[in-house]
Amino acid sequence: MKQWHTVAEVLGVFLRLGLTSFGGPIAHLGYFRHELVTRRHWLDEKAYGDLIALCQFLPGPISSQVGIAIGILRAGLWGGLAAWIGFTLPSAVALILFAYGVAAFGNTVDTGWLHGLKVVAVAVVAQAIWGMAKTFCPDRRRITLALLAAISTLAWPTSWGQIAVIAGGGLIGWTSLSAEAGKPSSLPFQLTIGRQLAVSAWAVFFGLLVLSPILARLVPIPLLAVINSFYRAGSLVFGGGHVVLPLLQAQVVPPGWISNNLFLAGYGAAQAVPGPLLTFSAYLGTLMTPKPNGWLGGVICLVAIFLPSFLFVVGTLPFWESLRTKVAMQATLKGVNAAVVGLLLAALYHPVWTSTIFSPSDFGLLLAAFGLLVFWKMPPWLVVVLSALGTIAMNAFPYR
Repeated sequence: MKQWHTVAEVLGVFLRLGLTSFGGPIAHLGYFRHELVTRRHWLDEKAYGDLIALCQFLPGPISSQVGIAIGILRAGLWGGLAAWIGFTLPSAVALILFAYGVAAFGNTVDTGWLHGLKVVAVAVVAQAIWGMAKTFCPDRRRITLALLAAISTLAWPTSWGQIAVIAGGGLIGWTSLSAEAGKPSSLPFQLTIGRQLAVSAWAVFFGLLVLSPILARLVPIPLLAVINSFYRAGSLVFGGGHVVLPLLQAQVVPPGWISNNLFLAGYGAAQAVPGPLLTFSAYLGTLMTPKPNGWLGGVICLVAIFLPSFLFVVGTLPFWESLRTKVAMQATLKGVNAAVVGLLLAALYHPVWTSTIFSPSDFGLLLAAFGLLVFWKMPPWLVVVLSALGTIAMNAFPYR
């Protein structure tokens, strides 16, 4: 009974995060940190940084994988599922409804008022960097490593470039920070899943990865081709939603499953809703011509693209727990975590800042949101609401 109460708690917390976490995966990590590390103390800063470091190495959406991992640590396998459902459901429902609206009325939705939500996402990212830098970059060596990671990421802005920066940070940590490696997290991972289940998860992942394209060719059912396309998209692409979406476009537009205009309309809507960007798959599944489409098609595509992430996390966590307690791995993680701060710093500039801050009024709203978050300690959901209202006010009385 207690376990199911904890699962319900995880579902409720991540449902609220799914309703309020605007701004993409980097901003999501800031929301998670505030709610789960700072406010609820489900895990400490070091354990949270270790999870981010792990998920940076895995293909797929990093924020969803971090959420699934925290749910598993909190309430076992059902907790991981509850975290994913809670965080994913609001944006998936919103995009399925948007798809029905596009089918009925065309793309007439004006999202200009949502600009304030993007501005507060910049403040959330800045707050996350502020807090994580104090923990992960307490000395000149790691500050320098973070700055070099940010510069390298901006100079080589690809998913492989990010992986190289993380690997380089880990190598520097292993070779030069080993003498400084401290104790493991004060809140060790409490896993209820074992290595046998982890191995089974990897077997299912590779089995589906190999068999789904074969089955799609042998059995000419459109549904199997759709599942294969979305499962592979979630399996093989590093860098999160923004990298997966071009791949999806190549998968669904040329076969005529959906028009390019409808694809781009959904892509725009996906930027405006909270939660993970890959819920865009629910929009595609709702509008695509292969049946079943509608809401059922949306759910099928959503599950197909996120299933690899769930299998990755379940397959990795039991091994990660033993590795992260070793002195050499702790030193490596110190370098990786400093590099992650650099990645966040680079992301703060591009794409978060460059796609959001266009005017003095935008910058003023950003400063207000940052002050409310960092110094007034207001909850992010309230700052989100105030920022949206601030944008409406600025549109009514434009800055001159």
